[in-house]
Amino acid sequence: MIALLYQSGSHETEKLQIASPVVSPTQLLVSFRAMGSTSRTVFSIEFRFIQFISLICCTPVEVLAAFSQAHLSSHNFFSPNAELKNVINYKTYYFDQQIDHFGFAEDSTFKQRYLVADYHWHYAGGPILFYTGNEGDITWFCNNTGFMWDVAEELGAMLVFAEHRYYGESLPFRDQSYRDAKTLNFLTSEQALADFAALIKHLKKTIPGTQNSSVIAIGGSYGGMLAAWLRMKYPYLVTGALASSAPIWQFEGLVDCGIFYKIVTDDFTKGGKECSESIRKSWKAIDNVTTTVDGLKWLSETFHLCSPLTSKEDVASFKSWLSETWVNLAMVNYPYEANFLQPLPAWPVEVVCKFLKDSKSEDKKLLQNIFLAASIYYNYTGNVECLNTSQTATGSLGYIGWYYQACTEMVMPMCSDGISDMFEPQQWDLKAFSDECYKQFGVRPRPDWVTTAYGGKNISSYSNIIFSNGGLDPWSGGGVTTPVPESLVVIMIPEGAHHLDLRYNSAYDPKSVLIARYLEVWYMKLWIKEDSIKLKSESYTN
Repeated sequence: MIALLYQSGSHETEKLQIASPVVSPTQLLVSFRAMGSTSRTVFSIEFRFIQFISLICCTPVEVLAAFSQAHLSSHNFFSPNAELKNVINYKTYYFDQQIDHFGFAEDSTFKQRYLVADYHWHYAGGPILFYTGNEGDITWFCNNTGFMWDVAEELGAMLVFAEHRYYGESLPFRDQSYRDAKTLNFLTSEQALADFAALIKHLKKTIPGTQNSSVIAIGGSYGGMLAAWLRMKYPYLVTGALASSAPIWQFEGLVDCGIFYKIVTDDFTKGGKECSESIRKSWKAIDNVTTTVDGLKWLSETFHLCSPLTSKEDVASFKSWLSETWVNLAMVNYPYEANFLQPLPAWPVEVVCKFLKDSKSEDKKLLQNIFLAASIYYNYTGNVECLNTSQTATGSLGYIGWYYQACTEMVMPMCSDGISDMFEPQQWDLKAFSDECYKQFGVRPRPDWVTTAYGGKNISSYSNIIFSNGGLDPWSGGGVTTPVPESLVVIMIPEGAHHLDLRYNSAYDPKSVLIARYLEVWYMKLWIKEDSIKLKSESYTN
C-alpha cells in the first residue's frame, strides 16, 4: 500500500492511497513521458508527488528530467474556465439475446440495445472499452461517462456501451416485462453478465479486426459491480476491469449496516459546522409540527409540495423523501456544476449547508431552512413550481427494476441509529423487508446469494481489477478500499463523490481524481500490453 500526500485548494492535506503491484522505474518514467505527450491527459504535479515517485522507484533528478521531457509545465494544465469534452458520436445497434441463458424451457430472444463508437479505433486488434450498463437507459450512462470518451484516442479504443436487460429499450417481454414475477424472473445480475459475454463474442465474431482485441470492462456503481464480476466470471473474454464506486461488499455480514448513512453524515458535517445537526433535529421538528391539520397544511405550503400532506403515512413518506435527498446530494457532491441526478451547483453539499447554520432554531424556522436547503437539490434552476415527493432523481433510472433486484439478490442491509448519523433510528429488519417485497412482487429476497455467486470478500484468486472509490461517496463503505493482493488494484480518491473518476476531465477536478484517472489508464495499457505479449507468444508456439 502506497500513500501519497497531496494538497488541493483550500482543503487540508489529504492522503491518496494506492494499492498496486511493484512498478519498475522504466515503466513509470515511460508512462509519464507518454502522458505528457498526449494532449488529452491533464495532470498536475506538485513537489509532493515528485517525492512520492522518488520514494518508490527513482531519484528526484531522474523524475524531474522525465517531467521536463514530458513538458508537464503550468501551461499544460486546465485554465480556470476551460473544460475538455469530446463530441459524443455513436451508432446504435441491437443484438438478439436469449431471455434465459441458464435454462432451456424459455427459448425466446429479445433485442438488447448497445452503442458503438469506433472512430478512435485506428488499427486491427485495438482495445475495446466495454461499458457494463446498469439500472437505466444506456444513452444516459453513455453521456455521463466522459472518462471513456477522454481516453479513447489515447488508447486507440473502440467504445461499446451495453444496455442492461429490463432497462431502457432492452425489454425481454416488451411492455409486459414488468407485469409480474414470472416476466421479471430473468432480471438478475447473472443473466446480465451472460448478456455482456454473449455480446462480446458477437462483436469479435462480426467486426473485422476485433478477434484479438483486448476487452476492458468499465462501470460505475452497480455497473462497476458488474464490471468486476464480468472479469471474475468471464476472464477469457475480459482482460481487465475498472470498477468505480462498486459496493461489492455491501451485503449481509460483510460490512456494518450503518456505514452508508455514517458517510453521508460525515459529508454534511464537513459541509458546515451545524449542518448535520440541523438535519438530525429536523425529524423531531417535523413530528412536532405535523400533529395538527394546520401543521400539515403549513409544512405542505412551506415546502411548496405538489401534493399536500394529509396523514401520518404522508409524513412518513415525506421524511423518506428528505432522507433520500440528503443521500443523493452526498453521492453527487461534485466539484463543478453537474446534471447527473438533478441540475446542481459545484460542491452542492457545501451550498446546502449554508442554509443550515443554526441547529438550535425553533421548529418552524428550522424547517424553513431545511426547505431552502432541499431546494438547492430540487430547484437550483428556479424553474420548478412545486416539489414532487414521489421522485428524487432523473427519470432515466429504472427504479421499479432496481427495487425488484433489491428484493431478490441485491439485498444490501442498511441501518441508522441517529447518533453516529443524522438520520432517524432504523434497524435493518430482513423479515419486514421480505414481507414488503412479497407484497410488491410476490418474491422473497435471498440475502446470501450474491456472496455465494461472487465470493464476497474472498477475491484473492482474481486479477486485473481496479476498485476505485471516493472518500465522499456513501457507497465507498461497501466498496473494496482495503489492501488487496498484488493482482488487484485499490485506488482511494479522498475528494471524490460517486464514480467521479468516470466523469469528464474538468478544470475543477481535485488532483486526487486526476491522479486516479492517470493510474487507471496506466493499468489498462499494462493489461493490453500483457495481452499482446501473450498473444504473440501463443502465435509463436503454434
